[in-house]
Amino acid sequence: MGDIRVWGRKSSVNVQLVLWTLDELNLTYQRVDAGFVYGVVDTDAFKAMNPNGRVPVLIDGDGQPIFESASILRYLANLYGDDVFWPKDAAARAQIDKWAEWAKWNFGHIFIMNLFWKLVRTPVDEIDHAAVAAALVTVEDILAIADAKLAKSTYLAGDDFTLADIALGYCLYRYYDIDVVRRDLPHVRRYYELLCQRPAYRLHVMVSYDELRV
Repeated sequence: MGDIRVWGRKSSVNVQLVLWTLDELNLTYQRVDAGFVYGVVDTDAFKAMNPNGRVPVLIDGDGQPIFESASILRYLANLYGDDVFWPKDAAARAQIDKWAEWAKWNFGHIFIMNLFWKLVRTPVDEIDHAAVAAALVTVEDILAIADAKLAKSTYLAGDDFTLADIALGYCLYRYYDIDVVRRDLPHVRRYYELLCQRPAYRLHVMVSYDELRV
């Protein structure tokens, strides 16, 4: 459609989802720092784009603002993705979409809210280690489902890289980076190492989150 603009900070996993997708689809864009210490999200201009005052927000050319990262991903995939990344056939697309939806909410959301924040956004002397241990069990029970699936396919939804892999992979860097004793999930580990070979993943996901620490 035109020039793509994205509002959001590099350290936001939900912004990383969008930036990773844009680069995988070989799209050019401009990014505006917003959210957290960067401000902007409380301005009237931003809330006119997203009344929730949250990042990311994307505008494609003269189109309407899009918020919610999963919606942005589907928009980009529908408009710019090929038939492997996001099939035009509804039945084939649903096989990818079901894993994308599962991964983002069952793994990504629970990992960030219940485990990552408890370690990174909590002062060291205030960390509830019992709660962290319980959250890790929950997260890894979820990842065990992915591990079983990845024992049968190269990528999450099959043998090709698709939108489902962005929905699962976007939090795996942080999962493998935080200071916890991880369960042996060999197929998830193999998959993560495969993602680490992708230039867009290294550029947008494997980045410092030190500014989030307290």
